[in-house]
Amino acid sequence: MSKSFDPNGVGIANGNIFGFPVTESEADIIIIPIPWDATASYGKGTSDGPQVILDASTQLDFYHPKLSNAWETKVFLTPISKDWKSINEKLCIEAVEYINFLEEGGDIQSEPAYQQTVSTINDASNALKNNLKERAKELIANGKIVGVLGGEHSVPLGLLEAIDEKGESFGILQVDAHADLRDAYEGFEQSHASIMFNALKQCKNLTKLVQVGIRDVANSEIELIQNSNGRVSTYFDWILKDEQFEGQTWKNQVERIISDLPQNVYISFDIDGLMPELCPNTGTPVAGGFKLEEINYLFFKLVESGKRIVGFDLNEVSPGSDGDWDANVGARALWNLVCAVEKNRRLFL
Repeated sequence: MSKSFDPNGVGIANGNIFGFPVTESEADIIIIPIPWDATASYGKGTSDGPQVILDASTQLDFYHPKLSNAWETKVFLTPISKDWKSINEKLCIEAVEYINFLEEGGDIQSEPAYQQTVSTINDASNALKNNLKERAKELIANGKIVGVLGGEHSVPLGLLEAIDEKGESFGILQVDAHADLRDAYEGFEQSHASIMFNALKQCKNLTKLVQVGIRDVANSEIELIQNSNGRVSTYFDWILKDEQFEGQTWKNQVERIISDLPQNVYISFDIDGLMPELCPNTGTPVAGGFKLEEINYLFFKLVESGKRIVGFDLNEVSPGSDGDWDANVGARALWNLVCAVEKNRRLFL
């Protein structure tokens, strides 16, 4: 590290995640923050997620029971783009008006102005994706493990495409309340509700999608899962809970989940996979879900399995207007995810 770090001292807000004194060139793990929620159809605010998580991250303690000297993890958060934040704020105003129009029964085919809104947001989303993809390809080529910090859940597509272009087969472990298998939801080609549909469509080396905690799903998504020829395995929240009520343990369920994954695994963590008490201001909270400790257990069991984590994202953290609870939970979720990635990285040295 460029400077020493005192894990027992006061957190230093030095602009990097967790206040770690690490530069981009020194880092083993690079996190790219994307302040974007232009397609969010219910609650806005996740574009502020990267900043509030960064702000909260220095308030943690950095002992981790499953990673020795966790504070020595060389992780770097790239600067949060003011340009993309500004573009997002402008487009969100247009998107909210358009979504309200749809919810009132409007037909986009009769409104050229809203057709232009959708086209503009789709173009911006595509530019955002391509910028991320090229940046991620560069970092991966330099031996970095890359993560994305959203923002809404649409944002990691560019990273997934960059990983796909390495030419190695991989799977996605998705923790989420939603299946995100919609095709161009509300006209948005890269909707937050379409990230896994797009990943399956665009990533030819993506051999398996394993979804965990899904509990709010459309019939079209059920049909896609059923017709995927095993490419998609979904562990619905209601089935997991029924099994637990009848005596199964989370340990046994986790073993089944991990056995469904290939050797190379990308982790996609939507914070609304957790119980809504832990993320009350997320864009689309859904009753049910997990404790954070249950997801931490899943991630570290994945590490212990010997599978390799090739990338990750954390999305849909929204600060709300009544305190920093969501940011606190989001920072802790990111810390545990980073520690799992770092422990996995050390195993493959």
